[in-house]
Amino acid sequence: MKSKKIFIFVGNPDSDSLSSSLADAYRKGAESAGHEVRLTRISDMKFDPILHRGYKVIQPYEPDLVKFQEDVKWCEHFVSVFPIWWSDTPALMKGLVDRVWMPGFAFNFRKGPIPGWIRRLKGRSARVIVTSDSHPFLLWVLFGGNINSWVRGVLRFSGFAPVRKTWFSGMRNIPPERAQRLLAKIERLGRKGR
Repeated sequence: MKSKKIFIFVGNPDSDSLSSSLADAYRKGAESAGHEVRLTRISDMKFDPILHRGYKVIQPYEPDLVKFQEDVKWCEHFVSVFPIWWSDTPALMKGLVDRVWMPGFAFNFRKGPIPGWIRRLKGRSARVIVTSDSHPFLLWVLFGGNINSWVRGVLRFSGFAPVRKTWFSGMRNIPPERAQRLLAKIERLGRKGR
């Protein structure tokens, strides 16, 4: 198996979380198989998550945002780990997207009579690892596709393909033996670089 450059991003603002443990398990598996890994936790990043003027005025990037963009451009495989809160990604993660997923980095709109965009992050695959208290089907029935904004609106929009999903539900009061099984599953995915 060819080794990959893997960037793992933890979108949970709580550094002491199952999301962080899952990311650590993926990293352990990936490094044990010879993959080159970089890991960033949003809880360690310092940046203003508010895009104050939209695209009218591009705010200067804080150093952590510059590094995040560099890591995304560097990687061949992008792993994001986060919980579903109120049927969506955590607010800080949405703020990160607002700030860094900009024209010139992730995409460019086409000029001319044919509408569309250029996907600037093509050639990279992605894995989305999500946790939730509720079952994904129940969330889909009640609220629609909960991770579509991330999977389709962010990753696929900018060129990531394929984008694979792993969703763990019933996380409230998870028994330790189940948590260990989930961590072992994610470590296996890390070894495969998938």
